[in-house]
Amino acid sequence: MKKLVILGGGETGVGSAILAVKKGYDTFLSDGRKIADKYAAILKEYNIPYEEGGHTEEKILCADEIIKSPGIPPTIPVVQKAIEKGIHFISEIEFAGRFDDAFKICITGSNGKTTTTSLIHYILTLAGFDAGLGGNIGISYARQVAEQHHKYYVLEISSFQLDHMYDYKCDIAVLTNVTPDHLDRYDHKMENYTAAKFRITQNMGPKETFICFADDKETAGYMAKHKIEAGTIAFTEAEAIEFAATHTLSLQGKHNAYNSYAAYLACKAAGVSEDKILEGLATFRAVEHRLEKVAEKDGVLYINDSKATNIDAAYYALECQTRPVVWIVGGTDKGNDYSTLAHFVKEKVKAIVCLGVDNSKIHAAYESLVPITDSLSAEECVKKCSEIATEGDVVLLSPCCASFDLFKNYEDRGRQFKEAVRNL
Repeated sequence: MKKLVILGGGETGVGSAILAVKKGYDTFLSDGRKIADKYAAILKEYNIPYEEGGHTEEKILCADEIIKSPGIPPTIPVVQKAIEKGIHFISEIEFAGRFDDAFKICITGSNGKTTTTSLIHYILTLAGFDAGLGGNIGISYARQVAEQHHKYYVLEISSFQLDHMYDYKCDIAVLTNVTPDHLDRYDHKMENYTAAKFRITQNMGPKETFICFADDKETAGYMAKHKIEAGTIAFTEAEAIEFAATHTLSLQGKHNAYNSYAAYLACKAAGVSEDKILEGLATFRAVEHRLEKVAEKDGVLYINDSKATNIDAAYYALECQTRPVVWIVGGTDKGNDYSTLAHFVKEKVKAIVCLGVDNSKIHAAYESLVPITDSLSAEECVKKCSEIATEGDVVLLSPCCASFDLFKNYEDRGRQFKEAVRNL
């Protein structure tokens, strides 16, 4: 019996564990932190051996394969020792794909992938397709393969998941863009990060479809040097803007024109009728934590864009604002160059409220431009914003940073922000 070890007891890890035991693997799950009660209960239900609060090396280093949750860095000691021993690492996507023959539409990119993934899934289900939603969003792909059977899957796939995918093949792959993000995991080299994103095209041939944004610098640069075997549709900014101008889209802003057009092209390639695609694009509701309007209080609009965990995502959020902005920014910095947003700060931002433990880089970048204050909780942050903002302003949570210094994840940050707004 093949020995499979799973590192990480969240959605990805637990879903992988369920699929593994159902397929007859000798399965063990290990998490360096406490496993959430809901996941511990699932592991007990399926009689899956697990540990939490640390890693027992002798139980891990005997594995034939290891599934590593994408959030676990490769630098932790037990991972390094497994690498030295030559144990093969795979992602949850790679593992689940071994047992799934569904039609797979996979989306990656630095920004816009969650919105594009959700749009495609919404349109498919609206058109009557039996489609599952998974990957880096919703219920894990592995758990759905274990407990359900869909004819189609729409999967958001991060670069960390792509790093450990080898034989998996997409039927349709979408690359939204490639901008600096997570460079600390790629030796601070943009070419390494770009190559990781393009792993989504591996194993694809002329019968499969690859959709990308032709005007994206990193995408175009990579494709000029490497042959993509899949049938490629590379759309331009002009095409996306023209499409947005001639059709009713529920999502506004230039970046959402790109997302909507990519979704349109993917759904066309999947065989969805034109009328159903256009109906879906017109009726889709925005994704939680992505430019989500929370409430308007005393004439001040509060927007939750907690999913904006890098500079480019915050760029789009600031670009589409038409009211004076009280900007909430900060968290775990990922090597951000804040100077690229300075022109927006000058033109649109009246004040900044930092939400993070170490805000020194933000102060250095902007304190000569606008007033800056600091906060260490969502409640404190929202209170300070409400004192600064006046009627006609917008309070925008678009942090540029990861959330792990003060919150469990970006969802936790966004929900605490929304709760604080509602309690004003």
